[in-house]
Amino acid sequence: MSAPARARPEAKPAQPETVSSVAEQYAAGVDSAVYAPRPVDVALRALDLLIAGSALVVLSPLLGLLALATLVTSGRPVLYRGQRVGRAGHVFTMYKLRTLAPGAETRLGDYYGEELSRRTEDEVTMVGRAARLTHIDEVPQLFNVIRGDMSIVGPRPVRPAFFNRLCEEVPQYWQRLVVRPGVTGFAQTRITREDSWEDKLIHDLEYIADRSIRLYLRVLGATVARIISLTLRGRDR
Repeated sequence: MSAPARARPEAKPAQPETVSSVAEQYAAGVDSAVYAPRPVDVALRALDLLIAGSALVVLSPLLGLLALATLVTSGRPVLYRGQRVGRAGHVFTMYKLRTLAPGAETRLGDYYGEELSRRTEDEVTMVGRAARLTHIDEVPQLFNVIRGDMSIVGPRPVRPAFFNRLCEEVPQYWQRLVVRPGVTGFAQTRITREDSWEDKLIHDLEYIADRSIRLYLRVLGATVARIISLTLRGRDR
């Protein structure tokens, strides 16, 4: 009687790349001169610090009340912390006031675009709905601005997994890495969340190419006007 065949060891699945690796590959594959700051970037950084610092002083009492309301009505954590791809491919932790039910990012992680918008609505908390209506949930990102992770105006940051996927679908997408991501952006003042990533990229690259103090202030003013308009109409996005 022949000896039983020895079972072959199961092949181990390939280890997934770290969340930052693909973004860093895109960044490393570009001439470093692409990331060299322009003279105007110094002035824009000064505006970032002035506006972010002033806004935090003014809005901190309201943010504190909403944080307390979030803690009482839906528990911890009060802040949402999520990884985002920043300038030159560096991954950073972005802060927001939590407006969704705990664990929502895990449940929503595989979706983006229209499907993500639809499913997100089902996860919004009572306090979160009020915070999103006035966009006060975005205020903690001003700490990211102070730290240098973000700018007030720039392309909106995306999750590393989305960035990797979008670079496959839109080869020019890595060009958003030239500047810091923004709390608001040129694309957000012109189109909606449901528009294609290609359309958003066109406006992002237009801002990057033409960035100036005048354009920065224009986008900021358009953002404030848009928030007021949406709030008066009872819409958050």
